[in-house]
Amino acid sequence: MAERFPVQHPILKRMYHLDGDVEERTGIYDDWASAYEEDTVGQLGYVGPPLVAALVADLVPAAAPVLDAGCGTGLVGAELAARGFTVIDGVDLSEGMLKVARGKGVYRRLERADITRPLPFAPGDYGAVTCVGTFTAGHVGPEGIDPLLAAAGPGAYVVMTVLTQVWDDMGFARHVADLTHRGAAALVEDRPDQTYHTSEPLTCRVLALRAER
Repeated sequence: MAERFPVQHPILKRMYHLDGDVEERTGIYDDWASAYEEDTVGQLGYVGPPLVAALVADLVPAAAPVLDAGCGTGLVGAELAARGFTVIDGVDLSEGMLKVARGKGVYRRLERADITRPLPFAPGDYGAVTCVGTFTAGHVGPEGIDPLLAAAGPGAYVVMTVLTQVWDDMGFARHVADLTHRGAAALVEDRPDQTYHTSEPLTCRVLALRAER
């Protein structure tokens, strides 16, 4: 693990060594919520949210409703709002993170939900669904993509980051290829090796999938 994730920051070392236990991960994020943005944006130079928000703005008009899946403290929502989006909903497992997100005042609706399960929204409610910082080591695998496509509905987009180090190892490359092969989604944008944290040697893949059916 140390070779795959050559990070120095103790928080990243801890997060990337999680075993995927949902309750443990949720508890960590509940405890981390108040300091999350200072640690990730302030210390680590986390730039995933603006990368994804900019791509969403390229794909859909600002009038389109957007669902921010795994919204955390609302960093993506704030970036979308800065680009003129006004109808933004969010879901996250951590109530502590959702509390911080509510304080930003940019979300229409925020709910606690597991993105690996069917989401409490009707398909087609959104022009785009975002997922940033969730598809990574110790967190959510490619099985989390399908509920996002279902929430997006045909013709809408799922725009997400996947940590480069897990793209092949956790099966994301294979899963995305299968989705496109089956006609469930079209890969409309694939930007590899994007800067993820400016202060750590980590990159991500930024992808946009269009739900086809």
